[in-house]
Amino acid sequence: MSAPEKDDDITVVQKDDDITVVHLMRHGEVENPGGVLYGRLAGYHLSELGRRMADRVGEHLAARDVTRVVASPLERAQETAEPIAKAHGLDIVTDERLIEAENVFQGKTFGIGDGALRRPANWKHVVNPFRPSWGEPYVEQVIRMMGALNAAKDAARGHEAVLVSHQLPIWIVRSYVEKRRLWHDPRKRQCTLASLTTFTYRGDRIVSVGYSEPARDLVPAHLLAGAKPVKGKGKAFGA
Repeated sequence: MSAPEKDDDITVVQKDDDITVVHLMRHGEVENPGGVLYGRLAGYHLSELGRRMADRVGEHLAARDVTRVVASPLERAQETAEPIAKAHGLDIVTDERLIEAENVFQGKTFGIGDGALRRPANWKHVVNPFRPSWGEPYVEQVIRMMGALNAAKDAARGHEAVLVSHQLPIWIVRSYVEKRRLWHDPRKRQCTLASLTTFTYRGDRIVSVGYSEPARDLVPAHLLAGAKPVKGKGKAFGA
């Protein structure tokens, strides 16, 4: 399976009056005292801090021309979308394409010096970072996320849409649009909790990509984009 073709120049324009903005939002902090990689597991909800993050972004976007709010089916994404949808009098649309990436380490602890990688039986899952060997292929993530972005663009044409998803799929589709390689160092992803990765379309073409962190002051320092992992403090156990 191959990724969809992309334009040689994402700055190519169409009609000046056909601007649509699609915000890809990462959910807020999750209640996860066991520190497991929760992935697609059900039952993982926002923490109290995570709800404050969601409220903050809802306030940040309250004055924007948002006409569609879409979320991954996982609880943490649905709960993050609630304040935004409420502020605009909208129902949340669920899109399975926004779900977290599959991962063979789901349900296990995964940290520095501890967790699943201490077991030799798991080493076979980390031999290929290019596909990657431990989960859903990057190319497949691009295909489904581009499908979700374009569907939102069509539904909110001329206005704005907010899509709540998860760190890895958001970073992968941004990397694709910005013409970077898909394999990467997870520590260098620019996709902090409750952040907005914003795609601006002119007509059906993406003409710019932006990034903002409306709830940055609420994010623990070790979870900020680019922060060094600390033993005992997971970066993002399911993103």
